[in-house]
Amino acid sequence: MRNTLRLLACLTVIVTTAAFLRAADDTTRLLRFPATNDQAITFSYGGQLYTVAADGGTARRLTDAPGYAIFPRYSSDGAQLAFTAQYDGNTEVYVMPASGGSPKRLTTSATLDRDDLADRMGPNNIVFGWRHTAAEVVFRSRWHSFNPFIGHLYTVGLEGDVPTQLPVPRGGFISYSPDDTKIAYNRVFREFRTWKQYRGGMADDIWIFDLKSGALENITDNPAQDLFPMWASNGKIYFVSERTPRANLFSYDLATKQTKQLTQFTDFDVKFPSLGGKTIVFEQAGQIWKFDLATEKSTAVPITIREDFAATRPALTNVAKSIASVSPSPDGQRVTVVARGDVFTVPAKDGPTRNLTQTQGVHERSARWSPDGKWIAYLSDATGEFELYVRPQDGKGPAIQLTANNDTYPFALDWSPDSKKLLWADRKQRLRFIDVASKAITTVAENPDAPIQQYSWSPDSQWIAFVRGEDAGRTGTTQLQLYHLPTGSLSTLARAGSGLRESFTSFSPYREGGYFWLLFYSTR
Repeated sequence: MRNTLRLLACLTVIVTTAAFLRAADDTTRLLRFPATNDQAITFSYGGQLYTVAADGGTARRLTDAPGYAIFPRYSSDGAQLAFTAQYDGNTEVYVMPASGGSPKRLTTSATLDRDDLADRMGPNNIVFGWRHTAAEVVFRSRWHSFNPFIGHLYTVGLEGDVPTQLPVPRGGFISYSPDDTKIAYNRVFREFRTWKQYRGGMADDIWIFDLKSGALENITDNPAQDLFPMWASNGKIYFVSERTPRANLFSYDLATKQTKQLTQFTDFDVKFPSLGGKTIVFEQAGQIWKFDLATEKSTAVPITIREDFAATRPALTNVAKSIASVSPSPDGQRVTVVARGDVFTVPAKDGPTRNLTQTQGVHERSARWSPDGKWIAYLSDATGEFELYVRPQDGKGPAIQLTANNDTYPFALDWSPDSKKLLWADRKQRLRFIDVASKAITTVAENPDAPIQQYSWSPDSQWIAFVRGEDAGRTGTTQLQLYHLPTGSLSTLARAGSGLRESFTSFSPYREGGYFWLLFYSTR
């Protein structure tokens, strides 16, 4: 294996990346965290800030930070732009003229491992907005507590003085009332989580807190997620809610106490909205939309970014630094390696390295060498969804697509020992196998409680063993089950606590007389 990895380390391939995703109308996608002052829209793209006219057009770049720049927010007069960036290492709050200029740092935080934009709790020091009656920026910081689930709300002036904590013990997104006497805010925060339709104890509500009297009122009180409060001057608080199958924009009328749904998206969620004076801008399906408060109509904003995109030019890349998985051949002479979305086979000592797929803009993964040494099975999203393929291991034949019209995310593949079938589980919490010759798919089991993540073949390819979780989040029990291929029968071999689910291994070889042992470990 050392020789294999040394050879792979010397391998470079020419790779290209699409400079940006475009819709049919040639607009740029993957635009994030928008803000508006009704004349312009500022947003983050590729980790940097860009600005464009409120009606769209070609955007102009505002920042060139060594790290990312995100969450821009306009001051009440629209002249200043506060945002979160990494110019000096840590993730801090900065301010600059709305039209562009030198950023000024406003905060200085302790160094913590909480600066990753991919963190499920979000990065540190996120800018949420401004006060209306004072030149102060409001932001959430997570440096104060050892617990990353706890964020505190602060304001800081433009001179970079010591931030002032708001008189609430913790908080998420926040918006001031027009006179700054009250705030509408989330008391917890889950906005960066990817779970959909969450109804648990951390589901956000929108609360109004009176900064003078200390009175607290829940204005949503719904089991669903209610996020991103925006307090407008028209007597309404706007927010995003998951009480519909996809998150949509809603409003709460402070006078009538009525809640109203404003957008009707059914394909992708409304994300990270921001309020200007007369409009709200938000993310949806990778592009920016504008919602008019007066007409209550929303329209997509056509935005295009045109630059050299030097980082996306074709280049020689050492894919050894991007190894995702390896699978040895049965004779140990070669290894299948998935790296940077391509499938390679690499010799253990001498011989050529082969790129079997050589695809641009396609992600291959979970490559597995068949036990008879003839085939490589893998998953590829060449069609737009991950489908199962096999191809000759010597690269002399085309790929054969085994599945079609897949509607969920498949997990790792497992060949049967006779090299005739492939077993996998998926996000629909099914366990399935396919006959390679006929392409017939058989569902072994479906589990409503949890995904099936541990499964294995018997040495004679006649049995499948797998672990089935029960009552996830409650009793946490698991079953070790057997499926008999010739009869299609399913039986339970053992039941245990959650330790079994964590440590199940696989079949051992058959013994004489038709008996076999099934080896597993339990941490009970």
